[in-house]
Amino acid sequence: MKNSFFFFAAFLLAAIPAKSDITHTIQSSASITVAAPGSTVTRQGNSYSISGSGVDIAVGDDTNELGGLGAVTNGVNAFSAVTASQSTEGEDFSFQMSHTAGDTTSNSITVGTIPAYSNVTSTSVGTAGTGTIGVGRDGSLTLTPGTATGATITGQHTTSLFVD
Repeated sequence: MKNSFFFFAAFLLAAIPAKSDITHTIQSSASITVAAPGSTVTRQGNSYSISGSGVDIAVGDDTNELGGLGAVTNGVNAFSAVTASQSTEGEDFSFQMSHTAGDTTSNSITVGTIPAYSNVTSTSVGTAGTGTIGVGRDGSLTLTPGTATGATITGQHTTSLFVD
């Protein structure tokens, strides 16, 4: 009996150990991102349209063209207008003409100067102001916007456990 107990105890002590990998990660981070100044510009293009019925037209330059957009100078087309008159007195007539002059283009850009275009959206530089961030030894986050303008304050705390 003693021998069987001895063999049983030896068998338990000689058991093959189990192997596993355990990875535990705790991570905290915080950041303040301050916006840079910038502008977005959309240039207005040139356009011209004409339509009508029951009218006689006269073209000032005798080219027999119905007016329109001519040569381009600094992004703006020359414009030739049409003169229209009613074809027959007392009859129905309609005449519509539309012209939009485009924005003048420039060959140079001056940093810090906003161009004279039809649609400009500008944002000023952001400031961190009195905004503060902090990560404690225990992983706690402190995010205080204070007087920050045009700034993004972000904090993240991540805990992960992997058992393989």
